[in-house]
Amino acid sequence: MSQHIISFPMRGSTISKCFSSLASDVVEVDVGMKTVGGLPLPSESHPTHLSVPLKFVAALLVASVVADKVPLTNPRLATILKNEQHTPDEFGNHNSDFETENGIEVHISGSQGESGGANVIGSWSYVQDDGSLANLKFVADEFGYQPESDLLPVAPHFPHPIPQFVLDQIEFARLEDKRRA
Repeated sequence: MSQHIISFPMRGSTISKCFSSLASDVVEVDVGMKTVGGLPLPSESHPTHLSVPLKFVAALLVASVVADKVPLTNPRLATILKNEQHTPDEFGNHNSDFETENGIEVHISGSQGESGGANVIGSWSYVQDDGSLANLKFVADEFGYQPESDLLPVAPHFPHPIPQFVLDQIEFARLEDKRRA
């Protein structure tokens, strides 16, 4: 019996397979020792080996090779001009800015909320197919998510005409309340 090994790195892990024939259909995946805060986790509760179908591993390898060779011809792809992320400081303040050459912009700023949650304000915009600019501004805090945009649907203006049957029902309820009092 011959023994074959498939092994390649994946973000610090190694996928390896020892099988006795090429017809084998399961690959052992060594995902490395799991750690939390630098301390190893018990292997019984967090196994470091998984069984993966060989066909899946082969398909993944083929897809990764093919994806590397496919030309990027999508006209909707755009170069990123700005991508800045500022992680929370000791007070919980953070922000993020993202812009692309085709007009997409996202700006977010946040801080620690008084009740423990996060308060965030931000906006995003992009150029629509008709050339107009779509904008949305928002606030998310202890009072919920509050978006503002011309893109959002608007309820009908009040007062609108109230149908007579509704007025009759309101009057009936008023008279009934008066009779009970």
